[in-house]
Amino acid sequence: MQRNEGKIVIVTQERPDQGMVNEGDSRPLPAIRCRSLIRRYGDVTAVDGLDLEIPRGECFGLLGPNGAGKTTTVEILEGINTPDSGSVEILGSRWGEGNDRGLRERLGVQLQETRFAERLTVEETVGLFRSFFRFGPEVKEIIRTVELTEKRSTRVVNLSGGQKQRLALACAIVGDPEILFLDEPTTGLDPQARLKFWELIEAFRKREVTVMLTTHYMEEAARLCDRVAIMDRGRVIALDRPSALVESLGGRQMIEFRVAEGFDGTALESLPGVSSVSARNGDYLLAVSHVAEVLPLLMSEIRRQGLHLVNLSTHQATLEDVFIQLTGRKLRDV
Repeated sequence: MQRNEGKIVIVTQERPDQGMVNEGDSRPLPAIRCRSLIRRYGDVTAVDGLDLEIPRGECFGLLGPNGAGKTTTVEILEGINTPDSGSVEILGSRWGEGNDRGLRERLGVQLQETRFAERLTVEETVGLFRSFFRFGPEVKEIIRTVELTEKRSTRVVNLSGGQKQRLALACAIVGDPEILFLDEPTTGLDPQARLKFWELIEAFRKREVTVMLTTHYMEEAARLCDRVAIMDRGRVIALDRPSALVESLGGRQMIEFRVAEGFDGTALESLPGVSSVSARNGDYLLAVSHVAEVLPLLMSEIRRQGLHLVNLSTHQATLEDVFIQLTGRKLRDV
């Protein structure tokens, strides 16, 4: 892994088991495939009949509120959790069929929270994780890739939050993975650290490493992911390209407003220029083609009902608006 004219370049070594194809079919096997996946914890169904197929080289995002089943799904795919029923194939193999060690060497995993030995240095920590894998770059190259060279002799306890996240990414890529699992990798980072992390992930995308990302940040999913699946209560309720999901709202702009109690919102759907309407705890969300055309009509309807506007805001349509439209809840609701 090297830098060339300010850009990250990842130098890899090819494994003998790369490039598997379907028997009798020239197409490569998908990186990830699961069918009818179910995982329960007592009376709670965390994953409820999940079907996914992710081709190699895709950056795939799982979106959803806390408790939607994202982390459980990723843990099952990583082989650190076991489903109650259903099937999982990772790079053409299944967990528990005698090749788990070899399969793990082809994956990179960054968990939601990683705890390192605080008295070890960055170089010692990366070196320890690198020793678990037969294939992969040298330790100094890994550290350079995640831009921790100046901190290589610093103990983990003295790293900032963003530096610890980059260290966690370094430990996830020590084996030159074919699939990289990132579970909420930028939660808690400041905007500058988040942008730096995105740059690192985009370098893997260009190399066509398969990336599976869970996130709460809509701008993160829109920037990094080729496709996203929106999960709610253990099920996928929408799956497509980020832009296509936003376009499914039928409007490029959104109007969010609240009116005094007693407002009858049934007339909103008939207003010219309104593509869709959703209501949540007294708040209304309209997908519209042109805000300037719809606002006067909306204000007229509110006055006709003899009510007054409490608050109003407008914005470009986002993936969060898609989630509200589908579930009536905000994406970051617990």
